Amino acid sequence: MGNKLLLDQGSGGLASHRLVADVFLRHLANPVLARMDDAALINPKGPLAVSTDSFTVDPIFFPGGDIGCLAVHGTVNDVAMLGAKPLYLTCGFILEEGFDLDDLERIVASMARAAKKAGVRVIAGDTKVVGRGAADKIFINTTGIGEVVSSRPPSGHRARPGDAVIVSGTLGDHGLTILSHRQGLSFEAPVQSDCASLNRLTLKLMQRLERVHVLRDPTRGGLATTLNEIAQQSGVGIHLEEPAIPVKPVVASGCEVLGLDPLYLANEGKLICILPGKLADQALAVMRRDPLGRDACVIGTVTAENPGKVVLRTGLGGRRLLGMLEGEQLPRIC
Repeated sequence: MGNKLLLDQGSGGLASHRLVADVFLRHLANPVLARMDDAALINPKGPLAVSTDSFTVDPIFFPGGDIGCLAVHGTVNDVAMLGAKPLYLTCGFILEEGFDLDDLERIVASMARAAKKAGVRVIAGDTKVVGRGAADKIFINTTGIGEVVSSRPPSGHRARPGDAVIVSGTLGDHGLTILSHRQGLSFEAPVQSDCASLNRLTLKLMQRLERVHVLRDPTRGGLATTLNEIAQQSGVGIHLEEPAIPVKPVVASGCEVLGLDPLYLANEGKLICILPGKLADQALAVMRRDPLGRDACVIGTVTAENPGKVVLRTGLGGRRLLGMLEGEQLPRIC
């Protein structure tokens, strides 16, 4: 096939079939996908959760991941946050003519590893090739389908006064990694993306706790924006304690130098769990037994005060209103 992508490899003809067979089917093959029909048949046992997302991250390879595994993790997590067990993915690729085929194969292989680890199958897909300059190397769209396993699925509308607000680990890792790698910056200590699928952790929470009100992964806009969305959806206030919010020293110092706030940086392997305060210790025990939740901690509470607002008590004892992110802090973060 050569080392660079050609326009005819997106034409639907022989070159397209060879590309699909040599790259996509070789890494993502399973009995459903191998049928090569125009649609896939699935047999759900009950209610389904569906989510779709598109990925344009720049750079496409970064410490801790790449656009391929990110496309799997991001959509798996969105489905899992609804109290569902992700089962299937579809993926669509928009590829620029001249894109390196070795890089494409590396990305698809990364997707395959991420899907296998998450326990999901890629069951349908599409590939389009556009002319040079009509796209930037590669864009990926994924749709996830999962079986709802909770009798009362978590929702952004279900936060209640008295609930505890828990995060599963350190914040801002992915955002600072993308920015530093894109700009060629280095810090005293290495920083890498937290890119990971959280569905096994969410399933443990669903199985071992009687009630989980909200699950959410704070991606674009970070913790502050995501909590604002929840506060507005539920009509409650959220009060946070700044000293309790986990941020790695390298991320904190990097943000200070660059004038960024880690509470607004994207995360790709962390979750927010909101549940009755009396269950907080139990939730922490469940999360900390999982490698992806070992740094979990309570960072605040849900209150009836200041409905729709997120208020941070700073380390000095002052109060700061955390609004939603305004503008684009860092484009093409995912």
